[in-house]
Amino acid sequence: MAEKPESTPDGSRRNRREYGSGVSNDTAGKENSHPEAEKMIEEAVERENMLRAYRRVVANRGSAGVDGMRVDQLEGELKTHWREMKEKLIEGTYRPQPVKRVEIPKPGGSGKRQLGIPTVTDRLIQQALMQVLTPIFDPGFSEHSYGFRPKRSAHQAVEKAREYMEAGYRWVVDIDLEKFFDRVNHDMLMARVARKVKDKRVLKLIRMYLQAGIMEEGVVKASREGTPQGGPLSPLLSNIILDDLDKELEKRGHRFTRYADDCNIYVKSQRAGERVLESVSRFIEKKLKLKVNLSKSAVDRPWLRKFLGYSVTAHKKPLLRVAPQSVLRLKGKIKAVLRSARGWSIGRTIDTLNPLLRGWYQYYSLAETKNVFRELDSWLRRRLRVILWRQWKRPRTRMKRLVARGLTEAHARLCAYNGRGPWWNAGAQHMNFAFPKRYFDELGMFSLLDKFSSVHVIS
Repeated sequence: MAEKPESTPDGSRRNRREYGSGVSNDTAGKENSHPEAEKMIEEAVERENMLRAYRRVVANRGSAGVDGMRVDQLEGELKTHWREMKEKLIEGTYRPQPVKRVEIPKPGGSGKRQLGIPTVTDRLIQQALMQVLTPIFDPGFSEHSYGFRPKRSAHQAVEKAREYMEAGYRWVVDIDLEKFFDRVNHDMLMARVARKVKDKRVLKLIRMYLQAGIMEEGVVKASREGTPQGGPLSPLLSNIILDDLDKELEKRGHRFTRYADDCNIYVKSQRAGERVLESVSRFIEKKLKLKVNLSKSAVDRPWLRKFLGYSVTAHKKPLLRVAPQSVLRLKGKIKAVLRSARGWSIGRTIDTLNPLLRGWYQYYSLAETKNVFRELDSWLRRRLRVILWRQWKRPRTRMKRLVARGLTEAHARLCAYNGRGPWWNAGAQHMNFAFPKRYFDELGMFSLLDKFSSVHVIS
C-alpha cells in the first residue's frame, strides 16, 4: 500500500521514506528520552530521530558541501544509501567528508567570518546527533546562557541585560573571544563531552567531525583545533566548552549574560569592571585555552556598546534601542536588494524588500525608541523615489510623470529641468508631493514606524 504523503516545511507534499526500521512515524513535538549510555548511536539513527533531523535540514536549506549535493537531492541519496550509512554509523566506521570553506562579511563590515559548510549528508547526521545530545547536556547549562538552546533566545538575553542595568549595574565588561570557533581545543572539548557521553562510537564520530579537515580551493587542510561554524553540532559544542566559563562567573557571583561567544558582565563601577576583565581574561586563556581580543573587549557604559544588535539609552530606567551598527547593516542589505532590482517595477521591488523588513522588525521589536524606525522608513522611501527618477531618464518624461501625479505643468517643468541629481530630487518637495507615504502604503510596503506605533506607546 502506498504511504500517505506528509507536509514538509516548504509546503510541498512528500512520501515518508524508511530511514530506520520499526519506529512509529508520529514524531511531531516528541522529546527524545535519554539513551542508554552504550547505545547512543542507536538512538541517533532510529527512524523517528532521523525523520526529525531530515525535516530540520530540509527546512534550513543551505549551500552544498564539497560533494556538490543539494538539499533537494538528500531524499534520493537516503533512499539509495541510507542502510549502508546506518550500518557504518552503528559499526563506528563512518567517515565524514571535509567541510567547504566559505567567507561571509561580518556585521558592520569589520572583515569576514569563515564558515565551514558540511555536506548535506553530514549535516543530517550532525543534526541527528545534536537531537540526542541536547537533552543530556542542556539541563546542566547555566541559566545565564541563552544562545542556541531550546526555549531560549537573544531577546531573553537582552531583557536580562537591561534588568541588570535597572538594578544599578551600569558598567559593562564586554568580552570578545578572538576567533572562538577556530581556536577551540579538541582535547579539552572532547574531555567535557566524555563526562556525559559513554558511547565510544559517538565520541569517535564527534572527534572525526572536528578533524574532518577544510577544503579550500580544492585542497584539504587538516583541522587541529576549532569547531567550524556552519554545522548543526557547532553551537552545542560551543556551549559545552563555554559552560566552564559560565560556572566560573556564577561561582564569583557575577551578573552576566552569554549568547554563544558573546559575553557581557555587568558591574557597578569602572574600577570593578577593569578588575573583572583582567581576571576573567586570565581564566579564559589559562583554563579554556582560548584568546581574549583585548582590542575589542572593553569596560564601558552600556549605552556606548552594543549587545546582540541592541543598545540602550542613558536614562535612569534604560530604554532598549537599535544599535547604530545594526541600522547600517540593514541599509547595506537594502542597497544590495535595490542594486539587483534595477529595471523592476516599484511594486515588485517592495514585494522583495518586505520579507527583509518584517524579519528585521521582528528581531528588533524590543526597541522602545521610535526615531530609528521613522528615519529608516523615510530613508527607504527616498531610495525608492531615486529609482523612479532614474527610470524616467529624460526631463520631458519626468515632467509628464510629475504632472500625472498632480503637479502643475509649470512646476513640473521647473523640477524636471533643475539639473540636480537623483538623490537630491528624491528628497525634494516635488517628489515627496508626487509620491507621498500613502503611495507606498497602497503598494503594500511594510512600514517599520507604523508597526512600531501599533504595539508601543512610548514616544
